Amino acid sequence: MSEVLKREARICQPILDLPGSRIRVVTRASADIPDMIKLWFGEGDEPTPEFIREGAKAALDRGETFYAANRGIPPLMKAIHDYMLRAYGAEIGPDRIVTTASGMNAIMITVQCLIEPGDSAVVIGPIWPNGRSAIRAMGGEPRDVFLQPQEDGRWTLDMQQLFDACDDTTRLIMINSPGNPTGWVASAEELKTILDFARERGIWILSDEVYGRIIYGPATHAPSYYTLAQPEDPVVIINSFSKSWSMTGWRLGWIVAPPRLCAAVEKMTEFNISHPTTFVQWGGVTALNDGDAYIEGLVERYERAADLVYQALAPLPRVRLAKPEGAFYAFFSLDGVTDSLQTCIDLARKARVGMAPGIAFGPAGEGRIRLCYAASLPKLSEAMERLIPHLK
Repeated sequence: MSEVLKREARICQPILDLPGSRIRVVTRASADIPDMIKLWFGEGDEPTPEFIREGAKAALDRGETFYAANRGIPPLMKAIHDYMLRAYGAEIGPDRIVTTASGMNAIMITVQCLIEPGDSAVVIGPIWPNGRSAIRAMGGEPRDVFLQPQEDGRWTLDMQQLFDACDDTTRLIMINSPGNPTGWVASAEELKTILDFARERGIWILSDEVYGRIIYGPATHAPSYYTLAQPEDPVVIINSFSKSWSMTGWRLGWIVAPPRLCAAVEKMTEFNISHPTTFVQWGGVTALNDGDAYIEGLVERYERAADLVYQALAPLPRVRLAKPEGAFYAFFSLDGVTDSLQTCIDLARKARVGMAPGIAFGPAGEGRIRLCYAASLPKLSEAMERLIPHLK
């Protein structure tokens, strides 16, 4: 009997080539350390507020456990509309809204609809790495354009460098403002300039605005394409319940886009998840309808936390740190650091404070460390006491 030649069943190479999370490398290397203050992930240390939990519980008690429309339950669609009108003064119809199972799901489905093998996408960084990985997963080429740190530690965007990175293969420009990890906030003028360029060149803009309400100063929201883009403009705005309503584990978000793209996103929602979890959507309804005061209090708390961290770290000779304009991260450089991954592992083991290595956010992040200060002030004070002796 002749032998049958066996071949190994294939896995998509672009998926195999995706890098793993360097933040989780730090968490795994520190898993055995007791009394760790965990400031590595982008979430607060408070559970979702009770009024939102009660909204979801009430939905469960009513039996809201069945399939729903791909775009989302009608009460959530209305709540999103009302929230954007109230918070941004933006009138956005249901034909431009699709609910998603998290902000990351929104990014992935959008990229699935817009990127084909051989396409390129220009990504403004340093940035949370998952967006770049979504582009690579679809066979696209992410092209980094890095914000430039100034003498005072703040970040600026070189607009000409951004435009020069685009060519005939470019289908998408990815923006995250307020930014993770930098805290950078794009001005309305910068967003308009990018939009004018995208209109002329037929390039989509993917605007990740999940931190849009977490901004410091007199404004109640960061400059946004909600108010700058026309309904048919090539702009996709991503939002999430995770940050402004402390709902990271719920996995709920939404997309605002032109109607023609929303029709495609709705198809991909069907093929990926059918729709976000039904009773979770009811929690989202409660968050949007009743959560304005909660957001205000959260931002006030985060601003105090930012001041605490800045006052503790900025005077240290090795540290360079600017106050962030938005989001909830201190992204500081540390003189002498050339391997931020190993530095974060060492600090976790020596100081018992867990932070994220700058290299996780792209090459421009090397030499930096991201500290999430969305934690209680006593916990942050203790973290600073532990860290300072090792950062001097």
